[in-house]
Amino acid sequence: MSRIPTLNIEQAVESARPLLEGVQKKIGFLPNVFKTLAHAPAVLSAYMQHSAALGKTSLTAVEKETIALATSQINGCDYCLAAHTLFASKSGMSASEIESARYGRLDAIAALAKKITESRGRLTDDDIASARAAGINDAKIIEVTAHVAAMTLTNYLNNVAQTEVDFPAIDV
Repeated sequence: MSRIPTLNIEQAVESARPLLEGVQKKIGFLPNVFKTLAHAPAVLSAYMQHSAALGKTSLTAVEKETIALATSQINGCDYCLAAHTLFASKSGMSASEIESARYGRLDAIAALAKKITESRGRLTDDDIASARAAGINDAKIIEVTAHVAAMTLTNYLNNVAQTEVDFPAIDV
């Protein structure tokens, strides 16, 4: 059971309702993480704005899901692992690619996301050189860092709240 109860649209404060309705329309249901974020409308709004901005980066859908999976694995967030396993499969990733992404082994983006998360952003010069040698330019290094930061917010929130997983179950 969740330590922070979820709020449905009707229970949320007026300012959060349009945001929650937008998520429900886009995804087809209202995930528990957003029902939890609804307790703090300013944080919900900031998260939504940040997510919208990150949707405009140069990263592909597969790269974004790779980052989400690697970050969520390191941060031990079962909720986000379940959600992003589903989203990754919808983006065309196979089960073995999803597994590799979770452990930072899929490609250079996965390895970079894993390193950023594990080191809390304290990459070594060699880490940066390895990313660049793999073809990751400075813009993408910044974009990967921003995606890791966004995932870390939801990872930590779900870990604090013990958000009930409302996505298909996965082996963690």
